Amino acid sequence: MLEFAQKYWIYGVGFFSQGLFGIRMLVQWYLSEKEGKIVSPLIYWQISVVANFLFLVYGILQNDFVIILGQALAYIITIRNLQLEGAWSPMPSYFRVSAIVIPILSLVWMFMRSSTLSADFHFSSFLQPVVFCGAVGQLLLNFRFIYQWYYAEKTKTSILPLGFWIMTVVGSLMVIIYAADLANFEPVLLFAQGLGLVAALRNIQLHYRTKPVEE
Repeated sequence: MLEFAQKYWIYGVGFFSQGLFGIRMLVQWYLSEKEGKIVSPLIYWQISVVANFLFLVYGILQNDFVIILGQALAYIITIRNLQLEGAWSPMPSYFRVSAIVIPILSLVWMFMRSSTLSADFHFSSFLQPVVFCGAVGQLLLNFRFIYQWYYAEKTKTSILPLGFWIMTVVGSLMVIIYAADLANFEPVLLFAQGLGLVAALRNIQLHYRTKPVEE
């Protein structure tokens, strides 16, 4: 009974974080539809910082290399976007310190478990086609934020360019393949990337619908 409760408590953390990711995507989608073009609202990044942290915790609890790999970099880039929007400094100092220190301590704790790390993460299975597909897809989903970061630094404001959404589509499809595999079945990832895929396709459509007007 205790094992059952613990397992679904962990899934609860995962689904709650993905619920937040879904909310940020729906908010961005709604505001984009309202404006008739792709927008990058501040609330998108405010929700992201909480969701990134919770999903990082979920990845650690699940000992899932693909998830942890994805969230570590995304978390840093989210904080940078909040800085560019001028929304990071006004946040309470205890929140800013916790947001930086807690994930770092969590990762340090994880890697200090050197005696069980290789067994937990099964690095030897990383080269299996489905796992490799998931890892590459997750890397691509993170690279989209590096791509977005480049544009944000260039314009000194948070924007979500077309390339961001194209990489979202490709990366989401690859992670969905990984999450749907029976040997690695991951319902949280499947739910998250399915929703992200739909929103990304719609943002691409909005981009091309408004492109002639912008030119």
